Amino acid sequence: MGKKSDGKQLAQNKKASHDYFIEDTFEAGMVLMGTEIKSLRNGRANISDAFATIRNGEIFIHNMHISPFEQGNIHNPTDPTRPRKLLLHKTQIHKLLGLSKQEGYAIVPLKIYVRNGYAKLLIGLGKGKKQYDKRDTAAKRDAQRDIQRALREKQKVAR
Repeated sequence: MGKKSDGKQLAQNKKASHDYFIEDTFEAGMVLMGTEIKSLRNGRANISDAFATIRNGEIFIHNMHISPFEQGNIHNPTDPTRPRKLLLHKTQIHKLLGLSKQEGYAIVPLKIYVRNGYAKLLIGLGKGKKQYDKRDTAAKRDAQRDIQRALREKQKVAR
């Protein structure tokens, strides 16, 4: 019996790359209760407003919304945005703690996925973008789009 590795992406934070320069990423496990994993597998999670904090050598994710499972029992957690503990190695937590103490840095959740049957959260160390950085990124993206469009037009003419 081999390992199952589906790697299915369940939720993504699209605002993260818009608001932050992601400098480093870490894969963390999550401590879930009751039928939260079933809700996750149904794609009923939202991490767009979520953020992570470090307290007492442990890392927690806040404002991650996991909707309650409809067919769940009475022992399910009632608060869908409760803080959830993340599972990382102590050295990774210390590294994140040291880097996130710097001005302008935050620990941002990037995406939730399933690997080998376990729900994982990809978190990134992000440096906040200023408004002019966002405009610069948008200008670069538009320029790249124009280049690709010109190349496609040139290929159509060559045929």
